[in-house]
Amino acid sequence: MSFRVLSVSALLAGVVFSGSLQAETLVLYTSQPAQDAQMTVDAFEKANPGTKVEWVRDGTTKLITKLRAEMAAGVVKPDVLLIADSVTLEQLKKEGILAAYLSAQSKEYDPALFDKDGYYYGTKLITTGIAHHADAKQKPASWKDLLKPEYKNQVAMPSPLYSGAALIHLSTMTTNPDFSWQFYENLKENGASALKGNGSVLTAVASGTSPYGVLADYMAIREKAKGAPIEFVFPTEGVSLVTEPVAIMKDSKQPELARKFVDFVLSEPGQQLVLEQGYLPARNGMKTPAGFPERSQIKLLPFDAAKALENSETDKEGFSKLFN
Repeated sequence: MSFRVLSVSALLAGVVFSGSLQAETLVLYTSQPAQDAQMTVDAFEKANPGTKVEWVRDGTTKLITKLRAEMAAGVVKPDVLLIADSVTLEQLKKEGILAAYLSAQSKEYDPALFDKDGYYYGTKLITTGIAHHADAKQKPASWKDLLKPEYKNQVAMPSPLYSGAALIHLSTMTTNPDFSWQFYENLKENGASALKGNGSVLTAVASGTSPYGVLADYMAIREKAKGAPIEFVFPTEGVSLVTEPVAIMKDSKQPELARKFVDFVLSEPGQQLVLEQGYLPARNGMKTPAGFPERSQIKLLPFDAAKALENSETDKEGFSKLFN
């Protein structure tokens, strides 16, 4: 009899233990490069012993398409999203898909880098500036330098029809009274070409096919460190930025663990990881990676995620008509 009781007790203990393991599993959907995602997951698991993170990595557009298909089927798999841009998360917030969380870590961040209601938080600064071939005759310092006759037919840019960062850059520039749509019209008149994504611009600039380009900072800086003949400039007027925000799903099965993940990526150790990955940390007071100037020397242009979302289709249509 005692053996039977012991066996039942052991069985029940096993069920409880198994359930606790399941309760400590977090599901993450991320658009981070695979190596960066693995580093982030490993660091979080190390900081939270007994926790397991299952992660799915893909481009932001494909991830959101996957998420919507799962939701339509009545299944919500991810607890946390860590994806490229705030415009996408602004849309999910508008649809009531995200959970608000006021992280204590936010006091170490510029208010412009997170949603005031706590629906998402920027984790890094990926800026868009000007790249040029090391042997290019002109050395641009300003966005408006690209409009000069010396740059005619020599400037490439990513298309907002393909690149989320390019769409954010377009919104940032066209809603800024110092630039507006007139800036893009002048670029077109000066022979600037629209390629696909940032990768296409990087190839064009590094090869000299287009000596000048509008490009994401880390891509040029990393390639230069590898020996590529490319330079990156943070224009004097300022740069647009993508913040790779983190957000919690409203229907998360692990809300407490999800909040721990948000706190971790916003914490100093989490931001140190961003630094080691070669990006500008979003948290105040952090150092900058090799090849980057000090944060105080980088001017950020104002950006309104809600307005960018509202104007996104109109912006794409306007760009498409202008650049065929």
